[in-house]
Amino acid sequence: MIIEAILKINPSAEVSVDGSDINTCEIIWHNGTTPISKTDIEAKMAELPTPEEEAEQRETEKASGKQKLKDLGLTDAEIKALTGA
Repeated sequence: MIIEAILKINPSAEVSVDGSDINTCEIIWHNGTTPISKTDIEAKMAELPTPEEEAEQRETEKASGKQKLKDLGLTDAEIKALTGA
């Protein structure tokens, strides 16, 4: 999640992280990437969705997509053939 937050701040950052806790990890900036403060990274991490929120969003989008296909007139069998679900 640390690298994900860094890349949200700077999509072209070249970085590696040793550890998973923002307070104790070592962040190594590569190829002249301008370092980002841990405070800024932590703030961005707080904005990112949790894995549970991401899973819930995927399920919502899946249900919405299936309903849209039904609204277009596809049968459940046709939807399953197209989506595998």
